[in-house]
Amino acid sequence: MKPFLSKIIKPLLALTLAAAVLSAEQGCTKNAESAPSAPVPEGKPGEPRTLALSITEKGYEPSPVTLRQGQPVKLVLTRTTDHTCATEIVLDEYNINTPLPLNQPVEVTFTPTKTGKLVYGCAMGKMISGVFMVE
Repeated sequence: MKPFLSKIIKPLLALTLAAAVLSAEQGCTKNAESAPSAPVPEGKPGEPRTLALSITEKGYEPSPVTLRQGQPVKLVLTRTTDHTCATEIVLDEYNINTPLPLNQPVEVTFTPTKTGKLVYGCAMGKMISGVFMVE
């Protein structure tokens, strides 16, 4: 009986371990709605709020970020990887489609005009994306 159990239990344990490792490595499907919003310094009155975003293998970071309706925002975006399709930032609502050269900071300024969830991302249908929560 012992060799029979060993032939069944060992493969089942190996499959369970493999499934656990694979599910832990799948970072592409980041659930932005459940993640806490990154704190962003307010800035001085009359000046845009400056927000640094990095584009890494994990996507646009940090995300989500809370912004205020009517307060100008200056994004400073730096793409640090070639291993993603996020080679630009697309914000359809504000007609923004700006290329992001590798390892070079790029500034994009806009003023959120509506409250709610504002999704931005790559030019491939925002396959890689981030979220601004506008209050």
